[in-house]
Amino acid sequence: MSKLSTRITVAVAIALIVLMFVGYAGLLRLNVLPRLGFAPGWSLTADHGSRVTSEDLRGTVALYAFDYASNDEPGRLTHDLMRRVQRRLQSADVGEIPVRLVTISIDPARDSPQALSDLRTTLEADSARWIFATGDSSSIRTVVNHGFGIYYEPGPEGGVSFDPTFLIVDGLGIERARYRFGIPSEDGVVRDIMSVVREARAETGSTRLAYEAAHLFSCYAKPSR
Repeated sequence: MSKLSTRITVAVAIALIVLMFVGYAGLLRLNVLPRLGFAPGWSLTADHGSRVTSEDLRGTVALYAFDYASNDEPGRLTHDLMRRVQRRLQSADVGEIPVRLVTISIDPARDSPQALSDLRTTLEADSARWIFATGDSSSIRTVVNHGFGIYYEPGPEGGVSFDPTFLIVDGLGIERARYRFGIPSEDGVVRDIMSVVREARAETGSTRLAYEAAHLFSCYAKPSR
């Protein structure tokens, strides 16, 4: 057999394998969230005073929000959605995949670890599920503005001007969903979290390959967030 024939045979075999797993993905009705890019690494201070980093969340599906403790603007109050998602996750079947919530303060001048600890109490936040993090102004600006690309600016009367944004980051540190300019629906966020959880549970075998095939073709789909 010539080299050309060998190459054609190999190419056909690869194409058939890809088509097989694409078909399998279709049978499983896999609807994957796109891989939008790597989320930035970060190291901040948790409300209990200890350091917390993005590396602590490896292997974890995380929902991020950016807000401040004294925020009382209804249209920008991310805490309520996070609290509702926390409640829904208590009864969700996530198997062995840990799911965490992360609120990063955008008001470091006032949001000391104690202020965030008080906020945790007010929100009845589960310490095993929900992380509150702060830091000095430079660190927060680097992480939030330059790292995650989230706009915020201290207001003239003590508040903070910002665009509410939520992110889902998978266990490999890859951003999988971004919700901007408003508070998304609780059902939609929980559905997307569970989509990433189901994918994480398919670690090996044909189902893993089916997910990869689904990702291959999701590259051509335009995200609608």
